[in-house]
Parts: sequence; structure tokens; C-alpha cells
Amino acid sequence: MRCLAVLHPPCPGIIGSSKPRFLPLHHLLRRRAKGSLGLRRRAPLKGTRVAVSSKPPPSPVSDSDQQPQISDVDVRLDLQKETEGLDLGWLPSFPHVLTASMANFLFGYHIGVMNGPIEAIAHELGFEGNSFLEGLVVSIFIAGAFIGSLGVSSFVDKFGSRHTFQLDTIPLILGALFSAQAHNLDEMLWGRFLVGLGIGANTVLVPLYISEVSPTKYRGSLGSLCQIGTCLGIIASLALGIPSESDPHWWRIMLYIACIPGFILIFGMQFAVESPRWLYKVGRVNETKKVIETIWGESEVEKSIEEIQTVINDDVKNQKTSWLELLVEPNKKVAFIGGSLFILQQFAGINGVLYFSSLTFQDVGITSSSLASLLVGLTNFAGALFALTLMDNQGRRRLLIGSYLGMAISMFLIVYAITVPLDEGSSHILSILGTLMYIFTFALGAGPVTGIIIPELSSNQSRSKIMGFSFSVHWICNFLVGLYFLELVEKFGVGPVYGAFGGVSLMSAVFATYFIVETKGRSLEEIEISMNANLAAKDE
Repeated sequence: MRCLAVLHPPCPGIIGSSKPRFLPLHHLLRRRAKGSLGLRRRAPLKGTRVAVSSKPPPSPVSDSDQQPQISDVDVRLDLQKETEGLDLGWLPSFPHVLTASMANFLFGYHIGVMNGPIEAIAHELGFEGNSFLEGLVVSIFIAGAFIGSLGVSSFVDKFGSRHTFQLDTIPLILGALFSAQAHNLDEMLWGRFLVGLGIGANTVLVPLYISEVSPTKYRGSLGSLCQIGTCLGIIASLALGIPSESDPHWWRIMLYIACIPGFILIFGMQFAVESPRWLYKVGRVNETKKVIETIWGESEVEKSIEEIQTVINDDVKNQKTSWLELLVEPNKKVAFIGGSLFILQQFAGINGVLYFSSLTFQDVGITSSSLASLLVGLTNFAGALFALTLMDNQGRRRLLIGSYLGMAISMFLIVYAITVPLDEGSSHILSILGTLMYIFTFALGAGPVTGIIIPELSSNQSRSKIMGFSFSVHWICNFLVGLYFLELVEKFGVGPVYGAFGGVSLMSAVFATYFIVETKGRSLEEIEISMNANLAAKDE
């Protein structure tokens, strides 16, 4: 039984709709010369004597010949007026979100760093040719991630997001060092387990943190940085892995390099803000106001404090939370939605398509696995960029439905190319087109929206536990798909398996239609009040 050595992140427009208009300086001068900026000629005041000169009057000067004196202050004021439409409300929180997204960069990097040189690692550590052990080196990563995703909630509730980021990154750094210095299989397995432990915790923590520090208007777009960070991590590992084709020991250098983003994350979190929701929950009200003023603006302080107070005070009676709360409404419904979204996401076949894409590219003459992986990574990155611009414009629900419909169409296109008698060239072109369409549409909605919408729907009190539960379901499904995908392909063929993936994608679109609530443009407190009958009654 072979274990598939491919992982994909669950996740896991910053710029607003109003566009800045920049006019060149000579346009402003022309407008001022024409009198559009308020230059007026004043008539003589009554009772004022006007001297009469014997000299002939000066010849009249046309408006086009006038060159008025314009001060630097006037130009700056005019430029300020012209750029009033520029929307920079996302900028104060962007550095903090970007720092948190470094954890997803690490996730993507560790995916690529192991999938590429696994054969060289197996040869050097003495388990070459053993497909089970090769799969185990990758799969133990998932075991660590499962434990990390379940255990992180207690750390978040006690220490806050900033310090939890720093704590969770320690096993990432230690695991990379152990793996880089490994001289046998056991040392490599321990290193990979520690890396998985940190990755599992951080994949829960990143969307949770971003959802709580982002302004409501840009929360979806900033949340898309999870997917973008993962894509960039994969691309970086593929680029750095090029020398491994000629140097069998290069994988050790790549694992040492993996420590650098970890140190950057620990250092950067020292200057990042803490979640205002967590600060208020632990009684640090003044710090809450300062953080809100810093990342959302002074005008949002009173309104935000009032909203946070509404939901936090309702939780005071039950400060000690437990996992059993996930069995009580409204947490029960959100946990069901979160777990279901990840089950559907994984069984829609993203990992299987990523694995089989290399064989698809080989059929059309692209024999380099690195080049094929790079094409897939760039397509994934392009879809994530589109998601960033559309998330707060089109909304989560619409993107999720459209994404799964696109994935279904892509799967059926590949099945058509495989099963219907076509000439070899047309079949290969349709297969490549379907594969790239599938990856692009996945990155457009099914990838980023799943990680964004779960913390948005969750209550403040149980958000970390609902996230931990949902991501633990993700890792289980990820493992199962990776374990049985190749066996199903060998038994039934690619066509039926891909057809099943398309069917699950259609089911996912139907699920999103009936169960997903739109969260665009609503604060976390507004969403929680709308989903909690008790809070809604108090609010009325």
C-alpha cells in the first residue's frame, strides 16, 4: 500500500473599489491657468481713483499665454484633492497580517522541500525503494499536524495569538534542524513530526488571527494572504530545489534554509499587535482601545468596543470552555459546517489532481517534474491573487459556489478527454486545460474561503476550538485521500476516480448554497449576534 506524498493547504482585494486618479503636474498647471482652481480678476472698488497714463496700454494677453505663479503648497493641495479616492484602510493592519502569513509560507515550503528530493533522502538514509517508508516520512508530518491543530486552542485562550505563534514556531525550527542533520530514518521521522506539530498549530492560528485583527471591510482579502503565502512557499522551495537534481546532498541545505522564515516569524510577532478580542476578554481594556485605534482607526474605537462588549459579557458566565460546547448550538452548527467544508474540499480531489498532474504533463512532453510543479504552483498563485481581489467584492458564498462548479466542470472535461475517442494531441490538450482550470478554480474559492469563513462564523468564546476541530478533520481526510488514491486509480482507472471528484465538487456547490451564510461586510460580532438567538434577542 503506497502512501501519497502530496499535501495541499486548507486555505487553508486589498485595494478598494474606488480608484485613485493621478494627474501629471502639467495637467494641474493647465487647469489652474484656465481659472478652474479659483483664480479671479477683481473689478476696481467704487470711489477709487484710477490714474491715467499717457503711455499706451499694454497689449492684451490671451489666457493661453498667461503663466501664473503657482506655489508648492498649491500643487500639494491639488494633488491631495486628486488622490482623495485612494482607499488605504487596509494598510495599518497589513504588516501584522503579512507577518502571520509567514507561517503559511513555511507550510508551503515544507510541502515542496520534501516532495522533491524524497528519493535522494531515501538513498542517503538507507530506505531507497521502500515506498511504504517513503510515504511514512511524509505522512508522519500529517500525524504531527493533527495533534498540533487540536492542541493549539488551549494555548491561544491562555497566552493570546502573538505568543502562541512564537511558541508554535519553535518545533518548526527544531524539526527542520533535526531533519537537516538526520543520519538515519528515526531522526528524520522525529524531525518531520516536530515540523508537522508546528504546521498544524499555525494553520489553525493564522486564519483565526487574521480574522480578528483585520478591518471588517478587508477581512476576506487579507485572509486570502493565507493561500498566497502557501503558494509562495511552494514556489520558493521548487526554485531552491533546482540544484538538488545535480547535488544529492542539497536537501540538507534546503532544510537549513527552512529555519530562516521561522526566526523571522518569531521576531516579527514581537512587534505585531495582539487580537483586540482576546485583550478585551482577559480584561486589558486600555490595550484593546490602543490596538483598535492603531489598526482600525480612532473613529472605530467606541463602536468596536461596544460590539465586542456585547458578546464578551455574554461569555463571562462561562469563562472556562470545553470541547463539549461544540455539541451545543450555535457552536454545533458551525462545527458541522467547518468539518463538512474540509471533508468536501479534500474528497473533491485536490491532492490527487496535484499528484497526477505530473503524469499529465509528461504526456505532452514536459518531462521535468520541477517545471510541471512550477506551472501548477504559478496557476495556484494566480487563482489566489484573483481571490484576493474578489473576496470582499463578490462575497465568500458566491466564490465558494463558483469555485466548486468550476472544479466539477474541469474534472468532467478531463474525464471526457480520457474516455472519449480523440486524437492524442486533442486528448492531451484537454487534459492539461482541465488540470490547470481545476487548480485555478480551487485557488479561487475552495482553498481560501474554507479557511476564512470558519473563524468568521464561530463565536468568540469557542472560535479556537471550532477551528481546531475543523482542521483536525482536514488532516484526517488529507491522509485518507493520500493513502488510497493510487490504489483506487489502479483498480478503477483515472476516469472513474476523476468523475467521482467532479461529483463531490457538485455536492460541495449544493452544500454551500444551502448552508453557507454570507459574511462579507459584517463584523465578527454582528455575525455572532445573528447566529446566536440569545444575543439577537438582547440586541433587539
